[in-house]
Amino acid sequence: MKTVRMADIAKRLGISVVSVSKGLSGKEGVSDEMRAKILATAKEMGYQTSNKQQEQRQRRGRNIGIVAADRFFDENTFYTNLYRELLKKCTAEGDLAVMELVTPENEQNGTMPMIVSEKKVDALIFMGEIDRNYLKNVIKCGLPYLLLDFYDDNLACDSVTSDNLTGSYRLTRHLLEKGFHQIGFIGSINATSSIMDRYLGVLRAMMEVGLTPKMEWRIEDRDEKGIFIPIRLPKTMPDAFVCSCDEVAYHLVEELSRMGYRVPEDVAVTGYDDYRYSLLSRPRLTSYRVNVEQMAETAVKMIRRKLEGKRIVTPKVVVPGQFIQREST
Repeated sequence: MKTVRMADIAKRLGISVVSVSKGLSGKEGVSDEMRAKILATAKEMGYQTSNKQQEQRQRRGRNIGIVAADRFFDENTFYTNLYRELLKKCTAEGDLAVMELVTPENEQNGTMPMIVSEKKVDALIFMGEIDRNYLKNVIKCGLPYLLLDFYDDNLACDSVTSDNLTGSYRLTRHLLEKGFHQIGFIGSINATSSIMDRYLGVLRAMMEVGLTPKMEWRIEDRDEKGIFIPIRLPKTMPDAFVCSCDEVAYHLVEELSRMGYRVPEDVAVTGYDDYRYSLLSRPRLTSYRVNVEQMAETAVKMIRRKLEGKRIVTPKVVVPGQFIQREST
């Protein structure tokens, strides 16, 4: 059987080989009508694209939309770091990452992201917690999507998260082994799935040794909009705190110092994430390092599989981190 070449298609349609090449590859330079004729004729004549060409076509022109609530970039340096890693991983795959920050008003009103309404992207990564009604509204657009750094057991959504439960469990076990048994938690557990899991890790570690955490030692760190609030310490202090993130732990250490407490002699403190604030703090923070590089790489690989129509082997991926001990404990 004779192999059909682009020259054969060009001869059939009375156009140049360059025009056929542009039509088959999706490049500019031919009209939509002519492109449709080229594709139809190629199919009719049995034209076969080489494996290399098919691979290049699969890799070309992928725009990955990253949707995040604006409040996380107002207050949380962790997401800046995670976004940077997503950009690097997308670039390495030959894709373009396009971010849109969702204002509180648009989040509550259910306003569709511009990158979706104007069809600027081929897939979506939702980075960080977002209003569930808003999420449900956006995913109706039909684009492939996944959740990054949060999950929802009530929704059938693929997700990539840090191993939050194991991380806070490991931090709490460390405190217990150091002799700290009166342990508090600073974090708004209903703000994000990550904070909830970190609190559950604390509970697990304490209950394993027969301890029951006191409710007055579970302290809010943000308001209902997810914005950080001043830490209000209890009248009777525990001898250690596990914090929802390094930034909260950093401010806690400052507040404890202002009130005359020594860290860790009077009160031990652990953070979470191990990014920037863990080293800015004095003393430096014991923390749990989130592997943002692996989280970003996993998310990009998963969304590419979706774009290629391949099955996701593990819909809910939990990326392990690393316990880091420093002077705050």
